[in-house]
Amino acid sequence: MPPTPLFPSNHLAGQSSPYLLQHVHNPVDWYPWGEEAFAKAKREDKPILLSIGYSTCHWCHVMEEECFADAEVGKVLNDSVVAIKVDREERPDIDQVYMQAAQMMNGGGGWPLNILMTPDKRPFFAATYIPKHSRFGRIGLIELVQRIDIIWKQDREKLLLPAGQLSAAMQDMHKTTEPGDVQNGLAERAFAQQKTSFDAEHGGFGDAPKFPTAHRLLFLLRYWRYTGDAEALHMVEASLQAMRRGGVFDQLAYGFHRYSTDTEWLLPHFEKMLYDQAMLLMAYAEAFQATGRQEYAATARQIATYVLGEMQTPEGGFYSADDADSEGEEGRFYVWRMQEVSNLLGADDAAFAAHIFGMQADGNVRDEASGQKTGINVLHLTHPPGNAAEAARLEKIRHKLLAARTKRIHPYRDDKVLSDWNGLMIAALAIAGRALDEPTYNAAATHAADFVLDKLRDDNGRLLHRWRSGKAGLAAHLDDYTFLVWGLTELYESNFDARHLKAAIALNDLMLHQFSAPGGGFYFTAQDSEALLVRPMDAFDNAIPSGNAVAMMNLLRLARLTGDSSLEERAAEVPKAFAKDLNRMPTAFIWLLAAMQQAEQGGCEVVLAGDRNAPQLQAMLRALNSRYQPENSILLADDALADIAPFSAGYAPLNGKATAYVCRDGRCNLPVTDIESMLQQIDASIRK
Repeated sequence: MPPTPLFPSNHLAGQSSPYLLQHVHNPVDWYPWGEEAFAKAKREDKPILLSIGYSTCHWCHVMEEECFADAEVGKVLNDSVVAIKVDREERPDIDQVYMQAAQMMNGGGGWPLNILMTPDKRPFFAATYIPKHSRFGRIGLIELVQRIDIIWKQDREKLLLPAGQLSAAMQDMHKTTEPGDVQNGLAERAFAQQKTSFDAEHGGFGDAPKFPTAHRLLFLLRYWRYTGDAEALHMVEASLQAMRRGGVFDQLAYGFHRYSTDTEWLLPHFEKMLYDQAMLLMAYAEAFQATGRQEYAATARQIATYVLGEMQTPEGGFYSADDADSEGEEGRFYVWRMQEVSNLLGADDAAFAAHIFGMQADGNVRDEASGQKTGINVLHLTHPPGNAAEAARLEKIRHKLLAARTKRIHPYRDDKVLSDWNGLMIAALAIAGRALDEPTYNAAATHAADFVLDKLRDDNGRLLHRWRSGKAGLAAHLDDYTFLVWGLTELYESNFDARHLKAAIALNDLMLHQFSAPGGGFYFTAQDSEALLVRPMDAFDNAIPSGNAVAMMNLLRLARLTGDSSLEERAAEVPKAFAKDLNRMPTAFIWLLAAMQQAEQGGCEVVLAGDRNAPQLQAMLRALNSRYQPENSILLADDALADIAPFSAGYAPLNGKATAYVCRDGRCNLPVTDIESMLQQIDASIRK
């Protein structure tokens, strides 16, 4: 039985968010974001402490244990402020607004994000982790709140003036402006800047901490595809190989950890996020298409093994994340001491495993403060198997170590299902299913898509953001729509089920209606969403591509799949809305640049006609899917597609044979029934 809580439940009781429920028995009288909390702040004339985090955030756990679970802190907060908890993954709109405030005040941000603000939601102080008491120049939470309480009561204007100035500046930043002209050569500039930041020794970009940023690798793959620049491909391959060998990859159960705390990819921040698995699955699958190297196919399969084995719900959707912490320590579940390995494997296999995985008797991890060895080992491939016999031996060892590890206390799993992240995983599995000719991935993507479409839409067909324990809720955001449309269009090209393409079109239409901004871009929140301090809109990429960039890519793709040129015209407006910042710092808009490159490159629509299960048509599909040609689209002519894409209605098999119609720019070549002729037509249409 779980231990009896030390404190009674607060106002978070009954919430669905795993993060909020982690704080339900804090002595802090937390409220969820809502009118009840704001009314209390106004009634009692108190400022608000807004604390934003997520359930698998390590420093959120640290601050909870040190501060929010402490009775002394609870009394100070309850006396002086109204405390509101927000799950950034449930309410990314709130997180975006107040993270921008933190960045404007402090030049940076992170989680936990702690904001002090007025009862009318205007922020005047921001910080990330705050200790209980002041130390090493960092103010403690107790001292901070006590000081704010005095100023609030005795000299409030000191807080209200900067709060008003900051809020006005934020509102000015988010005013829609006239669209601008996008400069030529932005992709080339972004490529040159990435060459400068590329780590030639260890792969990846920049210094520690080092993030995978898979969409950057996908952009570089496309840049290589469209320009032939071999250096772009080299940066992709060096990064993919280094990440797979590093401790940032779980060498036993597979899947990627969040990021590396060092430049060598050795010591990760151990949480595993669904969106990282999705984006990296795309990167390895597309790298396999581009190069034919089996190591990328193998890694893609390993990522999928982890996701389908550990992160898929019985209903078909995908969980959000696995925590970094277990038993109160980050990474405890994943690390090893040599004595433990020797006891499990015996001397010979332990020595072999130590050689392969870079383990040392005194550990391969050093204490951050002292620099001393800790005795802890993070598994990484320092010496990959050199032959089949070594590979087979390593696989037996992997299974033994994994079996022992599963007996440990597993990190907490955030079991909510989010529409946007599920959309990314649907897209990734569909791409990998085609590239690797793996029907089980397509089946899993179909299962997930059907789950989201069934459980995460309201009676009017509009998306909801979160599902958990049988209940869906929360208004969807731009990313929910764009990422799911991305997944559904990729899925259509894998299973040719027209209902998924039809659903993508319907959701894209809702996105256009609910999120369009006057300047050509898209707001993050719908037109009838809760009014916040500002209505956020940007196209910067973060850990995943921006919703605006994905919207542009979707519009281009749907225009080609349906023959609706108005969607392509709408796509052309998106980069103009962000022209000022895009021209100034193109590397912050990598996925938007990828969409712009794809628009410029164009591509073919390959319409196949015939029995989809016939060997000849399946052979055509395998030939098409084995190639790295992200600019091309594949359709299967049938009655259901003709209702959506009328241009496809006239395509039929010739003489009973599977037939390919290769079309570009509204013109189709003569139909062909053999694979070689089909591929020659495609190659002849490529813009040089």
